[in-house]
Amino acid sequence: MYLSLAAGIVIAIVCFTGAVLVFEKELQEAFNKERYYVAPTGTRLPLDALVQRVKKEVPKGKVGAIKVYPDAARTVEVSLFMPEKEGEGKRAGEHKEGRPAEGMRAAGGKANASTGGPGGVGGPGRTGGPGGHGGGRPSHTAFVNPYSGQVIELYTYRETFFYKMFALHRWLLGSQDGIGKLIVGVSTFIFLFIILTGIVLWWPKTKNVLIQRLKVKLDGGWKRLNHDFHIVLGFYSAIFLFVFAFTGLAWSFKWFNDGIYTVTNSEQKPPADPPTSNYQDGKAPINFEAAFTNASTKLKEVEFYNISAPKDSAGTYAVNVLPAGLHEAATDSYYIDQYSGQIIGSSTFSDKSLGQRVRSTFKPVHTGSIFGLPSKIIAFISCVLGVTFPITGTILWLNRLAKKKKKQKKMAVQRA
Repeated sequence: MYLSLAAGIVIAIVCFTGAVLVFEKELQEAFNKERYYVAPTGTRLPLDALVQRVKKEVPKGKVGAIKVYPDAARTVEVSLFMPEKEGEGKRAGEHKEGRPAEGMRAAGGKANASTGGPGGVGGPGRTGGPGGHGGGRPSHTAFVNPYSGQVIELYTYRETFFYKMFALHRWLLGSQDGIGKLIVGVSTFIFLFIILTGIVLWWPKTKNVLIQRLKVKLDGGWKRLNHDFHIVLGFYSAIFLFVFAFTGLAWSFKWFNDGIYTVTNSEQKPPADPPTSNYQDGKAPINFEAAFTNASTKLKEVEFYNISAPKDSAGTYAVNVLPAGLHEAATDSYYIDQYSGQIIGSSTFSDKSLGQRVRSTFKPVHTGSIFGLPSKIIAFISCVLGVTFPITGTILWLNRLAKKKKKQKKMAVQRA
C-alpha cells in the first residue's frame, strides 16, 4: 500500500504515455496521411533524382539512407544528417538508448536490433538503426513523392508530440542518464512487486469468492464499483501489465539488459563489420537506384528496403529489410558491392545469438506490436487500466481510513 502511494503517480504517467504510444504509427498515418501516401501517377523517378531534389531543398543536409516501400502509394523517406547546433549534443545522445529521430528510424534497425536497443521496424513512429553506415544518427527525414519528386515534408521526430510522450514515458522529460530515468526504473520495479503481491492478496479461498472476484457488480454503490474496478479489472490485466513492466526494465537498468545475455548464455557483441567492396580502378560505382533494383530483384516479400550509401571507396551499400509477417525488430541486412552491384554478404535476424534475438523481441512485446493489432489492443486497454489503478487504490485506502476513524469514534462514544 505504501509503495503504491509512493510510486502511484509515476506508474500512472508511464501507463498513460504507454497507452498513447501503442498506436503511434497508426495515429501518425491517420492524421498525416499526406506525409506517408501519394496517388501513384506514371513512372517512379530514379532514387538518385529524388536525392538531388532533397539536396536542392535542404542543401545543408547529408543523405544517410533512403527508405523505399513496395507499396506504390507510399512516399520515399530520405534520412538526413543535419549539422548539430550548439548545445544539442546531450539531447541527441539520448537517442542512443531511447527512441531516435524519424530519420534514424527510417534506416531499418540493424544496429539496434543487433545490440538489443530499441529495435528497428518498418513504419512511421517506430525505431531502427542506420545499419552501421554513415556514422551518427540522422536527425531529419524528407518525405518525397516518388513520382513528382516533390519534397512533401521535412520531418523532425524530436519536435513532435509523440517524442514528448516518449521522453515522459522513459525519462520523465529529463535526460537519458538523469534522475527521471532512475525514478521510472525504480517505480517499474515497485509496480512489479505490487502486481505480484496483489495477485497473492486477490487469490480466493473458496469457489464463491472466486466467482465474486471475477465479476464487476455494476449495480452496487460507487464504493463497491470502485472496489471491483481495482480488484477485478486488476486481476484481468495483471499478467499483461507484468509483462510490459518486466520488459521495460531492459531500458532502465544496464544490469538487467546484460542479464538477458547471461541467462541465455549468449555473447553480447556488436555486429561484425560488413564486407568491403572489391575496388575496381576506373570503374564508376553504382548509384542508389541500381542498388535498390538489385536488392528488390532478389529480396522479395518485405515490408521495406532501407538503403545506406557506402561511407568510402571500399564500403558497400547496406540494404536493411523487414521480411513480411515478422515482428518489427526481425530485420535482415544485406551488403552490395558498390562496383559489381552483387550482394556479397548478409547479417540476418536468424544469424544473431539467442540473447540478441530474445532482446530484440523486448520492444515489440513491450509496445504490444508483437502480434499486430490484437496485441496492440490488449496493450492499450491494459495501459489505460494501469492509469486507473493508482486512483482506485488511493480511494480504497481513503475509504478504509474513513471507516477506521468512524469505528474509533463510535467506540469512544460507547466508552463515554
